[in-house]
Amino acid sequence: MLSGIIVLFLTAFLVIESIPALRNIGVSRFFTDPSWHPAPHAAEGTFNLVPMLTGTLACMFVAVSIATPLGILAAVFCHFYAPPWAARSYRRLIELLAGIPSVVYGFWGLVTLVPLIAKLKPPGPSLLAGSLVLAIMVLPTIALMADAALANVPAKYLQGAAALGLSRWSTLWGVVFPAAKSGLFTGVILETGRAIGETMAMLMVCGNIVQTPTSLFQPMRTLTSNIALEMSYALGDHRSALFVTGLALMALIVALIAVADLIQSEHVHD
Repeated sequence: MLSGIIVLFLTAFLVIESIPALRNIGVSRFFTDPSWHPAPHAAEGTFNLVPMLTGTLACMFVAVSIATPLGILAAVFCHFYAPPWAARSYRRLIELLAGIPSVVYGFWGLVTLVPLIAKLKPPGPSLLAGSLVLAIMVLPTIALMADAALANVPAKYLQGAAALGLSRWSTLWGVVFPAAKSGLFTGVILETGRAIGETMAMLMVCGNIVQTPTSLFQPMRTLTSNIALEMSYALGDHRSALFVTGLALMALIVALIAVADLIQSEHVHD
C-alpha cells in the first residue's frame, strides 16, 4: 500500500507541475514543433520531444537486444555447463557489475569507448556509444534474474528429461526455458525499465544533440539527459515542459508494464 501511495504521489506531482506547459504550449506542439529550443514563455520557444523520445527508445532497444541474449546464455552456462568454482566466480562478477555506479560506466565509456568509435566514424559520442554502455549496465539485471529463474526450475523436470534421454540442449529448449519463462520475462521487463530511466551515463556518452538519430554513429539526446541538462536553469514554461518530459518517461514505463501484463495474461490463458 505504501509503495502504491508513493507512485500516486509522484504521478500527481508530475501532472501538477506539467499543467502550465500543457495549458500554455498544448500537447500537440510537443510532437509537431520544428525542434527543441525552449524559452520561459511558450510563444518564444519550440518544444518538440519526438527526437529525444526516438533516441531514448532506439538506445533502449539496441541495449536490450544486446544484453538479453548475453545475460540468459551466461546464466545457462553458469547452471548447466560451468564447473562450480567458475559459477561462483561468475555470480560474484555479475553482482559486482550491478553495484558499480552509473557515472563510473559513463566515465569509462567517455574516455575509452567514445575514442574507439570516433576512429571508426566521427564524432564518437553517439547512439552506438550509449547503447553499448547501457547494454553493459543492464546486463547484470537480466543475468541475475535469469540465474534465479533457472535455479527455481524444479529438479524433477530435469530428472524427467534425463529419464527420457533428452540431450542437454533439448532439455534446455523444451523443459527449462518454458518452466523459467516467467522469471526470464520479468528480467527483461526490469532491464528495459532501467534502460529507459538511465541518465548520467547517457548524458556523458551520447553527445546530447537534439536530433532524431538515423544511424548508430549519430549523436543524440535522451529524455532523461534532457531533464538533467536543463532543469538547473529552466524557468516558466521551459521548466514545466521538462516536467512534461518526465511525464512522458512515466508513460513509457506504464506502457511497458501494461504490455508485460498483457503478454503474461495471454500465456496464462494459453
